[in-house]
Amino acid sequence: MKAHLQQLVVHALKDMQGAGLLPAEYAPAAQMERARDRSHGDFACNVAMTLAKVARRKPRDIAQEIIDHLPDSALVQSTQIAGPGFINFRLAPAAYHNVVQDALDQGNDFGRSELGGGRPVQVEFVSANPTGPLHVGHGRGAAYGATVSNLLAAVGFAVQREYYVNDAGRQMDILATSVWLRYLELCGERFDFPANGYRGEYVIDFARVLLDEQGEGYRAAADAVFSGLPLDEPFGGDKEAHIDGLIQQARALLGDNRYRRVFELGLNGILEDIRADLHEFGVDYDCWYSERSLSERGLIGKALTRLRHADQVYERDGALWFRSSAYGDEKDRVVQRENGQTTYFASDIAYHMDKFDRGFERVIDVWGADHHGYVPRVKAALSALGEDADRLDVLLVQFANLYRGGEKVQMSTRSGSFVTLRALREEVGSDAARFFYVMRKSEQHLDFDLDLAKSESNENPMYYIQYAHARVCSVMRQLSDKGLSFDELDGIAGLSGLTQAHETELLYSLSRYPEMLESAALNEEPHLLAHYLRELAGDFHAYYNSQQFLVQDAHLRNARLCLILATRQALANGLRLLGVSAPESM
Repeated sequence: MKAHLQQLVVHALKDMQGAGLLPAEYAPAAQMERARDRSHGDFACNVAMTLAKVARRKPRDIAQEIIDHLPDSALVQSTQIAGPGFINFRLAPAAYHNVVQDALDQGNDFGRSELGGGRPVQVEFVSANPTGPLHVGHGRGAAYGATVSNLLAAVGFAVQREYYVNDAGRQMDILATSVWLRYLELCGERFDFPANGYRGEYVIDFARVLLDEQGEGYRAAADAVFSGLPLDEPFGGDKEAHIDGLIQQARALLGDNRYRRVFELGLNGILEDIRADLHEFGVDYDCWYSERSLSERGLIGKALTRLRHADQVYERDGALWFRSSAYGDEKDRVVQRENGQTTYFASDIAYHMDKFDRGFERVIDVWGADHHGYVPRVKAALSALGEDADRLDVLLVQFANLYRGGEKVQMSTRSGSFVTLRALREEVGSDAARFFYVMRKSEQHLDFDLDLAKSESNENPMYYIQYAHARVCSVMRQLSDKGLSFDELDGIAGLSGLTQAHETELLYSLSRYPEMLESAALNEEPHLLAHYLRELAGDFHAYYNSQQFLVQDAHLRNARLCLILATRQALANGLRLLGVSAPESM
């Protein structure tokens, strides 16, 4: 309906241009929004006020001219000028009846549109270091990124979902060294495990695999491993220097080939676990992009060369610096160290350069909120490369806190005692996890109530929505059990008979679905969809509790069934976009 009203106004504006009432060079457009107060109408348009300067007339006079030039429409009951020049539209009942037919005819495609025009958009999300299982913080990014992707695809964008695999760098070396040290323990060596090593049970599991594959062929004496190293933190030393020394010892004692085998064992094992975990969470990717491929394909060098040619880097103290402060960053950043090694930031520059080189018109990164300071320097690099930095949209996701029995669940990553995404799913189910993760704006802190997520009550919003869907299915089963029939064509023809307050309210709520979907997608705010479904379910439950659907009057029965079936379709479609199931019985 929103698009239909916009077309009517644009048609009127073009007629006004033809009549000389508006400048010929003006490009007609109309912004249409739901009226805040439904007593004033259903939609409001502010175009008359935006035209006041162009037309050099009072907004209310322009509004009247627009109304005078509006084409006739059976879907518009009345128009009215309000305030300084708003045009309020009140829809005819037929407009709401059309939405019911659209839902029944379009089925799973109801609400979808071609607004995006097939334009290519990439959404990169989760991209957690493959150094351990995904935890509940990653889960929120996964749910959010997957739902944003679904929403954008639903309104016509060509979406590519990508996971950036951080398979290079120090953290991966710490993991490989941790696996080897646990392997040495299994071989009988005794030593104090480093404070900065990875301590999870999964590290010991990889060590067992290494022992099964290689026997004691990778064994080295503990004295040789720890000889000459800086002291660890528990003994008054520096834990960072200690673990870096252990990494060098592991490389030296194992040699390149054996070290690479330990490295790949940890990397591939964790990546396989992450893939499976996300798939079971309903999250799949079109591309798993390797950080190591950036150097292997020469992309880091290509990015630095482009920056040199643009005079955006300079040398100081033997290092290569990017002039990020010229683009609003707090200081310049090193992209290549004195020893010739490129930095993680240089890899990020190359990665984002390649995103746009691959032809994406828009790039969306979903990052943890702790990376907010990183956003300006990445955008600065894109600008320096000659790209439009506004085409990169970084969405920040706050951490999720778990509560059980009113008490906060404590978590720690390096110690291995964190709550994994898999454990969360096992406790509350993937449906609840997906829904609860997106109930709030991503940049807001989320307190995840485990007890509420598991409860089968109206206080649980996901259960409340799913129950509405299941109730409609139950009504249709009762229809069959009672030997009654359903005639959809007769029901559509009889929608004008649905005049009860709960019926008109449900019709109104249902009509909002397509435009709400558009708003949630364009604003990248899945919580809008979650809240809408809760409201739609509430209107249905109120209707269910106030009226009988399976009445003897076939004409009325068919009309009511058409309405609740259309509602069921909207609930199912919305839940699907959130990654949540729509059960037929509960």
